[in-house]
Amino acid sequence: MNKQQLFVCVLVIGSLTAQTAFGQTATLNARMDKMAESLEKKVVSWRRDFHQHPELGNREFQTASKIAAHLQALGMEVKTGVGKTGVVGLLKGGKSGPVVALRADMDGLPVTERVNVPFKSEAHTEYNGQQTGIMHACGHDSHVAILMGVAEVLSSVKNDLRGTVKFIFQPAEEGAPAGEEGGAYLMVKEGVLENPKVDAIFGLHINSQTEVGTIKYRPGATMAAVDSYAIKIKGKQTHGANPWSGVDPIVTSAQVVMGLQTIVSRNVNLTDDAAVVTVGALHGGIRQNIIPEEANMIGTIRTFSPDAQKLVHRRINEIATNIAESAGAQADVKIDIMYPVTYNDPKLTDQMVPSIEAVAGKNNVKITPAATGAEDFSFYQQKVPGLFFFLGGMAKGKKVEDAAPHHTPDFQIDEGGFVLGMKSLCRLTTDYMEYASKGTAVKGLTASK
Repeated sequence: MNKQQLFVCVLVIGSLTAQTAFGQTATLNARMDKMAESLEKKVVSWRRDFHQHPELGNREFQTASKIAAHLQALGMEVKTGVGKTGVVGLLKGGKSGPVVALRADMDGLPVTERVNVPFKSEAHTEYNGQQTGIMHACGHDSHVAILMGVAEVLSSVKNDLRGTVKFIFQPAEEGAPAGEEGGAYLMVKEGVLENPKVDAIFGLHINSQTEVGTIKYRPGATMAAVDSYAIKIKGKQTHGANPWSGVDPIVTSAQVVMGLQTIVSRNVNLTDDAAVVTVGALHGGIRQNIIPEEANMIGTIRTFSPDAQKLVHRRINEIATNIAESAGAQADVKIDIMYPVTYNDPKLTDQMVPSIEAVAGKNNVKITPAATGAEDFSFYQQKVPGLFFFLGGMAKGKKVEDAAPHHTPDFQIDEGGFVLGMKSLCRLTTDYMEYASKGTAVKGLTASK
């Protein structure tokens, strides 16, 4: 055989090998898609069961039990009680490769449901001293059901998986009860991303105001960091008829409230960053003719970068302290850092969006503006590259203004998008594993701005 013949032979073998690999990948994708479609009724049934029996953060006992039983029935290695009530399932593929984590949150909200559906929640509890209903008013019931479906799909093809899948069912995304730790922060603290070490993580959030069949995402800062603050204004109590005899904390608080509004309008560089400073409550006094000794306000802060976060924190302290001092009062300012920015690793996002487009159609995958809502998926993204995207849950043809937003009594999800949710997470998993097998998978974090 001469050199030219050898060269042609190598080309033919290489072409056949590539065709075989492509054929195997296409066959795997087709099998997963078909399996996801066959599970639609089961996933809808799971979602309705979870919706009818919601549980608050760190109290998802029945939810966790049902999830664990399902994962165990699929033959997975299952851990329960992670981060209070979290469940973690480990699916080992037939081939060596990376560890991909998939996450769903489990908790409901203290909201009384008004939607008239056969599986309406009738659950009630006492929350912060008040009687209230419990409702899956943010779609976490959908997330759990979709990920249970994904677990079944990937289990059915585990011999063809080039790596390991870690299924994370997380409690308390909406926040842990007072005095408790919880959510993604606690799961990370307890080592959910270790043993085996996770290489990349993917998650979705269903959206009641995005049409079914549509997926939205954003590279980089996607959802805001959220902090809470409390300001106590200490004055001097006196008779309401003689205000000159005291120091009025209510008037001082009003001035502080107005001063806080200048942080976003005059201090934050809005061409580079967005920010929100909201006063959510202001309390002071007990009687119309008594100027009280103190007034208290609480609020929320939303920022999209560490620099903006530091600036806002500093200005809240300066404004409250200096305005109070100018009035002869004192300000006690406390700021609690809650969730960091939900930051989609740009390199990972760029690499993996074609996988979502492959199952949703390129025209149905859109970049979304940054959202001032927050997500504790961000804690995972601080440790490993992550991609968090939004799945359409609004009925086709419905107007956005007619769709109730999340965290409201009228919140409702169209279940027609569940299959797309399953297909997307499955494809992201297997395609990332394929990239890893070629040595091109994103491994390190891209620094946030």
